[in-house]
Amino acid sequence: MARKRPKPEAFLTEAQKEEGRGARGRLKIFLGAAPGVGKTYAMLQAARIKKDEGMDVLVGVAETHGRKETLALLEGLEALPRRELDHKGIKLSELDIDAALKRQPALILIDELAHTNAPGSRHAKRWQDVAELLERGIEVYSTLNIQHLESLNDVVAQITGVTVRETVPDSVLEKADIELVDLPPEELLDRLHEGKVYVPEQAARAIENFFKLANLTALRELSLRATAEGVGAIVEEHRRRQAPEATWPTAERLLVCVGPGPYSGKLVRATKRMASRMRAEWIAVFVESDRHPCSEQARATAIDNLRLAEQLGAETLTITSRDIAEGTLDLARQRNVTKIVIGKQVRPRWMEVFRQSIVDEVIRKSGDIDVYVITGEAGAAPPALESPPSPEAPWSEYSIAAAAVALATAAGFVMFPFLALTNLVMVYLLATLLVASRGHRGPAIASAIMGVLAFDYFFVPPQFTFQVSDTQYVLTFLVMFAVAVFITQLTVRIRAQSEAARLSEMRTAAMHALSRRLASTRGVDSILEIAVRHMAQVFDSEVIAMIPGQNGGLAVRCASGEKRELDTKEHSVAQWVFDLGQSAGLGTQTLPVVDALYAPLIGGEGTVGVLRVQPRVRERLLIPDQMLLLESFAHQVGLALEVDRLQDSAKQAQMDAEKERLRSSLLSSVSHDLRTPLAAIIGSASSLLQDAGSLTTAKTRELLENIQSEGEWLARLVSNLIETTRLETGTAHLRREPGSIEEIVGSALGRLEKILAGRKVSTDLPPDLPLVPLDGVLIEQVVLNLVENAARHTPPGTSLDISARAGRGVITIEIADRGPGIPEDELERVFEKFYHAKSSKGAGLGLAICRAILAAHGGRIWAENRNGGGSIFRFSLPIEKPHGT
Repeated sequence: MARKRPKPEAFLTEAQKEEGRGARGRLKIFLGAAPGVGKTYAMLQAARIKKDEGMDVLVGVAETHGRKETLALLEGLEALPRRELDHKGIKLSELDIDAALKRQPALILIDELAHTNAPGSRHAKRWQDVAELLERGIEVYSTLNIQHLESLNDVVAQITGVTVRETVPDSVLEKADIELVDLPPEELLDRLHEGKVYVPEQAARAIENFFKLANLTALRELSLRATAEGVGAIVEEHRRRQAPEATWPTAERLLVCVGPGPYSGKLVRATKRMASRMRAEWIAVFVESDRHPCSEQARATAIDNLRLAEQLGAETLTITSRDIAEGTLDLARQRNVTKIVIGKQVRPRWMEVFRQSIVDEVIRKSGDIDVYVITGEAGAAPPALESPPSPEAPWSEYSIAAAAVALATAAGFVMFPFLALTNLVMVYLLATLLVASRGHRGPAIASAIMGVLAFDYFFVPPQFTFQVSDTQYVLTFLVMFAVAVFITQLTVRIRAQSEAARLSEMRTAAMHALSRRLASTRGVDSILEIAVRHMAQVFDSEVIAMIPGQNGGLAVRCASGEKRELDTKEHSVAQWVFDLGQSAGLGTQTLPVVDALYAPLIGGEGTVGVLRVQPRVRERLLIPDQMLLLESFAHQVGLALEVDRLQDSAKQAQMDAEKERLRSSLLSSVSHDLRTPLAAIIGSASSLLQDAGSLTTAKTRELLENIQSEGEWLARLVSNLIETTRLETGTAHLRREPGSIEEIVGSALGRLEKILAGRKVSTDLPPDLPLVPLDGVLIEQVVLNLVENAARHTPPGTSLDISARAGRGVITIEIADRGPGIPEDELERVFEKFYHAKSSKGAGLGLAICRAILAAHGGRIWAENRNGGGSIFRFSLPIEKPHGT
């Protein structure tokens, strides 16, 4: 069976991955099951090998814990001084990330990836420091114990009984190269007894608690599994590159229901582990329901759980639905989810009888979707599944409720002689409805109770007592109260839905208004002015927009208030946000003490600017809805700036193309017009030199030779112009025939005999060079241009060396001189049309012609500087004729 070719899209994806790997530094993690297995030692050994290979290695942080063998490995390695911080009178030392960025090593060693930085540091966690170094293109070696992996946090706690507070997101490990540092538990315990891990007192406590044989064995299994999963991912990537013959089945997709409950974090981590083992996409969703409303505090907790899921690699969504189960299942079917993960609170059996749980509803209605139920700890039900306490109603609302019941009673006395008692019940229900419409559940229920009591006291015989003469009225009271409470619940719920819809409409309207105005606006200043003014109004904040200035740094371009200048600290925060494309400041984990939020404006090809948002009331901006809305605004503005830039680029490209077309037309017409008179000039000068003979004075003969020489040079320039036009317009047709490189070089040197007079030209052309399919006239023009270029840009009398070699499927021709050479930054630009070095007086067409001709032949040309002075121009031609030519 023939092997299937990979699709072009696969090559493009791999090329983009390789490009991303080239721009970003690589992270290598030395992973261990527990402290003491030798992670730092292995990291330092690997670093010393890199240093011996000539790599620039810097030790950022290395915790030796006083171990002599580890200290010995540090000898000879450059160490970065730590940054000293004072926290409550205690001196703490941390990684100096600014010094590391300034030093810019090729490789930096940073021990203990899960470490929590001291207060006042740029980032809360050391892995965030590492992420910034990687973004700046620096390779990092680090160490990590398996218990610090975020998705294994609750598993480790269950095994060891110890809850690890310092964790690292799984996404950090997934992007790293992993080297497992493995040590059998028995050997680790021996090291512990020998004092090679902790001092004796600490070692004794560790053996009694964490360092038990069973614990170490389980942790070792977890580390082996994590490493195996990483290796499996690499294998899968290689299989995709090699284009497997069989089509792959549809991938699994998981959905986890997230809320503010005490076990939502456990659900998220469990789903992450399942998704990793299945190689599946996973979604975390928080469903808001009017049947199960939650308070702002509970909602903020749910948003935090969503952020945890996002850190672990999930796609996160917040949706609104009448019912949590229906909303979850609708989303699952829309996204082709195969498995739902949901948590179930342990509840008494009698509660299951009276109220079906959301889990039971999801299972009953799930159909062909698998449902995984993870049981939470016993305790209070999660806030998301209970109605939160309504805001306390002011006493005036209770007064209004009492007044409504009094008015209903007064109306009852008026209608009492004419209507039956059952009709008077409607009057009290109307009063309850009016009170409930004000949105407070407490006063509405109070009005229902007062209505039942008033109806009994004033109208049910015997009147003006709470006694009941007929027991059927007891049923009337119960039904009356139940209906009143039911009406209250429905009315309050409808009012809450109306309020939620109003807020949603406000957010949608704000987004729509910004999008509509941005869509009809062009120009960076106009876009930023609209965005800043709109966001300042929506978020009640002072907003400053910054974009890169002429010097490359950020500059304030637009502001909503009087403040238009940033101090050094504020500018450095903004620059950090721009460089890494991550938010910082108020409400984030990076520099949360700053009094403003710095949000990146991200376009299609990267960060295009930064917004600084300083709220007048900071609590308003910290609401999850507001933060999400602000991120949406920033993304919208970033895309608008990107579209504006692309439109400008398109216009500029169109103008450049038109200018190039006009220039080519002009060159073509002028070149053809010059060819005839130039031929006459050269012919006349040549005839005069031949006919004059000895009768011509030396001065006259010199002038005639100069006319002929310069005329020939101008003729070659015109020929180059015409050839350029033909190649660009596609009218040049190659006449490929097997040709001899030796004959082509000889012919070119013969035509340049006068220019090369007084120079030593050596040729090294092996007699066994194969014939090459080429257009002899055009390739001779290449050799002619290169040799003439070398002669014109080198001192008189210097030598030229021409050689050719046959290699793997190509033949390479080399023209080397002993001139001043070419600046390194111009080695590529010299082949651009009309570009010439500062010391050159040429038109800048000869080398451009060479590149165009060789590209048409399927070859290439490049330049290098020669050892000992001078430059080398090489070009290659395929020995076999390319297909389709």
